Amino acid sequence: MLSFFKDYKVFAIVFGVISVIIIAIIYKTLNVYQPLPIYQPTMVSTELVDSTIQHHKKYHKIADFSLTNQNGKTITQNDYKGKIYIADFFFTTCRTICPIMTTNMAEIQKEILNDNDVMLLSHSVTPEIDTVAQLKRYAIKKGVNDKKWNLVTGDKKTIYKLARKSYLAVKDNGDGGPFDMVHTENFMLIDKKRQIRGFYDGTDSEDIGRLLDDILILKKEYEH
Repeated sequence: MLSFFKDYKVFAIVFGVISVIIIAIIYKTLNVYQPLPIYQPTMVSTELVDSTIQHHKKYHKIADFSLTNQNGKTITQNDYKGKIYIADFFFTTCRTICPIMTTNMAEIQKEILNDNDVMLLSHSVTPEIDTVAQLKRYAIKKGVNDKKWNLVTGDKKTIYKLARKSYLAVKDNGDGGPFDMVHTENFMLIDKKRQIRGFYDGTDSEDIGRLLDDILILKKEYEH
């Protein structure tokens, strides 16, 4: 009888060790690194994409740009070279979704304040209203850190093309004048190769959390 219990004890120990190993293997398998998708025009709702590129299935990147920020400084793609950044489209006089989006972007700013790899970029869809002086007032009011977050204005045609041909982020306002656009609540995550890696609802706190998590996943991609 005593021998039986000794044998049972050995069996229990061996079984326990094997169980731990199996659980560890399963955990590791379920947590295998999964890269974020690289979004192409064909993967996005057609209402957000210019008709000339809706058929594009690969090689999509953010085009070069030259815009003016809240300090009157010219901002180009070179200011974001080698950076991960979050982009959106807004206007300072918006009273609906923009205040929520800006508040959430400010929360992201807090999280990435000491991260030299990540920046923010907000484009005005009403550049005729959002002058440098207007953007500066808005930036001060909303707590924009000039080193991390650029609010940009410029030629309306240029911003329209960026919105619909690069960021795939706004709807065309067919009832308005040329280059009129209806911005959405979308935040776009852009990688160091100027590719879109994610779309997020800028008014949804849960989606903001997902965006912050995806930034970490994207950073792991460069570690690999």
